[in-house]
Amino acid sequence: MENDIILEFKNVTKKFPGVVALNNVSFKICRGEIHGICGENGAGKSTLMKILSGVYPHGTYDGSVIFDGEELKLGESAIQEAGNKGIAIVYQELTLVPTMSVGENVYLGREPLERGAINWNKLYADTRTILEKYQLDVLPQATVKTLGVGKMQMVEIAKALSEKAKVLILDEPTSALSEAEIDKLMDILRTLKSNGITCIYITHKLEELFRITDKITVMRDGKEIVTKPTAEYTQESLVSYMVGREMKERFPKAHRKPGEVVFKVEELHALDPNETTRKVLNGVTFEVRKGEILGIAGLMGAGRTELVMTLFGEYGKIIKGKIYLNGAEIRPTSAREAISAGLSLVPEDRKGMGLVLIQSVLKNISLPNLDQFSGFFRIDADAELKASMIQSQSLTIKAPSLEAPVETLSGGNQQKVVISKWLLSKPSVLIMDDPTRGIDVGAKYEIYKLMNELAEKGVAIIMISSDLEEVLGMSDRVMVMCRGRSTETLPIAEATEERVMALATGIAS
Repeated sequence: MENDIILEFKNVTKKFPGVVALNNVSFKICRGEIHGICGENGAGKSTLMKILSGVYPHGTYDGSVIFDGEELKLGESAIQEAGNKGIAIVYQELTLVPTMSVGENVYLGREPLERGAINWNKLYADTRTILEKYQLDVLPQATVKTLGVGKMQMVEIAKALSEKAKVLILDEPTSALSEAEIDKLMDILRTLKSNGITCIYITHKLEELFRITDKITVMRDGKEIVTKPTAEYTQESLVSYMVGREMKERFPKAHRKPGEVVFKVEELHALDPNETTRKVLNGVTFEVRKGEILGIAGLMGAGRTELVMTLFGEYGKIIKGKIYLNGAEIRPTSAREAISAGLSLVPEDRKGMGLVLIQSVLKNISLPNLDQFSGFFRIDADAELKASMIQSQSLTIKAPSLEAPVETLSGGNQQKVVISKWLLSKPSVLIMDDPTRGIDVGAKYEIYKLMNELAEKGVAIIMISSDLEEVLGMSDRVMVMCRGRSTETLPIAEATEERVMALATGIAS
């Protein structure tokens, strides 16, 4: 029977010291459906999935989980037990061994043995069977590091399905995928559904929930707020359930009056530092005014991130072109030089490039600004604390204290820490590369308000975003890139989705 219950959470409560992460959560998931779970960062989604997948075994939480008609009581080897029962999870951060083949990764730790040795023919044959059954377009013998992110995601799914999964949990599966790869993933999920596999789909991207899910559960502050068919929600009602208040506008109104040009790039050309015969920038020209937000749009591979990393002195080898800041020509060859000149960069990968996760909020904020607190071979700890506290309060960073490790914060608050450290350096130009990636709708709105406030104070902001709605909703002008070059810069009144996409794909010139 297709619509029978495969999974039920009954009054599940999980407490940590001083925090109730889950508070009496109860809802059901039907067999063979794609069930979305959404909510702001800290809503309890990940904690609930960790209970289901065995990270938190039975006895570490109150309430019960009923799986396939029986209470789930996972013991000491809880994660392995969950896998054996048919519960698999694909995490946002991929867990593959890049130097091994697809087949080796799929059966890692569970290799088929024959007379004490691995039966490689069976391993690759079994891998091929899984890949073909679920239409995963990957070769079993391919080395993982040679694959793109989209195909790596397919390998993760194959790995989960090799354990004969009945329930597949996908946590932010499209955060690093292109539009074409997202389309392919949606096709794969439909195939899984047709094979009777239940999928739990966790994402901050609301359009994906409406595109692929049958039902959606909304969580807030550790509680289940509502569970109902996707067709019964609108985007506005879903956001309202998530944040606990009505949000009449996705992007806050701005009162900006851009001034004179403070940053200008003329005919910039640059080479890939690892492959010096390949151009990554092939003629980029634009300018940014004081108190303006310039959005940079383009498809994946257009060269947007390569551009801002090159401007920050940390990527391409410039072979032609000029960069001007406040009327003076600059050519940073390192982040230190870029910061000294008056540039700051909020990177696309905040965890890998923007933060030292094991360090405190205070140390992360002060790290690029230590020259402000140093003298006579020592750091003025009081000045460092005072400056970091002012930044933390002005951006309303939610943390137990400034000494809390950044890795314990939600994604939105981690992003605020990254922004805080750069604001402390008092930049003339703030570059923000996908500033709301992986952040919930409530935290996004706070970041948008902050961007408006900074621009109103005169900071020139360059914003890259993979979300075209975001670019159009936040920018004063939009510069479109295609194949490493700037095609056109549009006033926001002329920047329709159709026009931007025509320029980004090279249809229009």
